[in-house]
Amino acid sequence: MYYLAQANIARFKASLDNPLMKEFTDFLEPVNKLAEESEGFIWRLTDTDGKSASYIESPFKDELMAINVSVWEDYDSLSNFVYSSVHSYFLRNKKKWFDIGGPSQFIMWWIPVGETPTLEMVKKKLLHHEKHGDTPSVFSIKKMFDTQGNSIKNEADER
Repeated sequence: MYYLAQANIARFKASLDNPLMKEFTDFLEPVNKLAEESEGFIWRLTDTDGKSASYIESPFKDELMAINVSVWEDYDSLSNFVYSSVHSYFLRNKKKWFDIGGPSQFIMWWIPVGETPTLEMVKKKLLHHEKHGDTPSVFSIKKMFDTQGNSIKNEADER
């Protein structure tokens, strides 16, 4: 059995203590709590104190590069949280807090139940996706795959 892991990276416009980031940082905890309480949520990357992954040291040698990693039962669970909750406000307004012209990537992959993504695993998946695009081992919303490696239709196809 498998769960769906997701990782996304994007570059903040400023450090989290900058007033420009206040609205974003004020909602980190409530939005993450909502994620944790959402149907289908399994796990998310946090710092050692349980705070948002936005506060961990970036593994990308860029202090402004944010990383988010989570695991969900399936795509529908992830999609419901991302697009049908308060999280969608932050997605629609990301240009307030993120450098839209900078590096940004959203990837997903199937992970065996009980396995937890590591930052090293995420970096390898991001590099693989950057080099090869969507494959059964790592993919984006543009071209998704099931746990058997078959291409599947998703809601992006209907947009």
